[in-house]
Amino acid sequence: MKPTRPALLVAVVVVCALLVWVPLRGAYSDLPTLPWTAAPSLLLLALGEAYTGWLTRGRIQRKEGTKPVEPLTVARLAALAKASAYAGAVLAGVFAGFALHVLPMLDQETPARDALVAGGSFIAAVALVGAALFLEYCCRVPKDGSGRDEPPPEPPPVHHP
Repeated sequence: MKPTRPALLVAVVVVCALLVWVPLRGAYSDLPTLPWTAAPSLLLLALGEAYTGWLTRGRIQRKEGTKPVEPLTVARLAALAKASAYAGAVLAGVFAGFALHVLPMLDQETPARDALVAGGSFIAAVALVGAALFLEYCCRVPKDGSGRDEPPPEPPPVHHP
């Protein structure tokens, strides 16, 4: 599995924002208000993924007091991280599209509330993307295979007579 490219995630955000913003121009007045629960839910997911990354990194590096982690577990966590990064990017785009649409209407009560909810949810979705990228980073196997990021020691020089 290749590492997630942040530039591709930014492209997903922009495309999803446009895909939401365009139809909202005609349909916004028919929609219910945005639920405020999206932001705390996304923040809890982000915290969970960041904490899991921190724990996993310690186990991969074989820090004192930690058990070695199973390779299949690391593969599953890496897949979760990749999926969460893309899901967070899609959600960030959706909330960005909402925010862009309601920004010109901030003098009205409902659009102002939706702008606040969409902005907070956008920030929470970006936090999820960041936590997912951190978890993905923490799942990397060290290059020397020892469980540590340090380079292997240099072999002593050999002198030939």
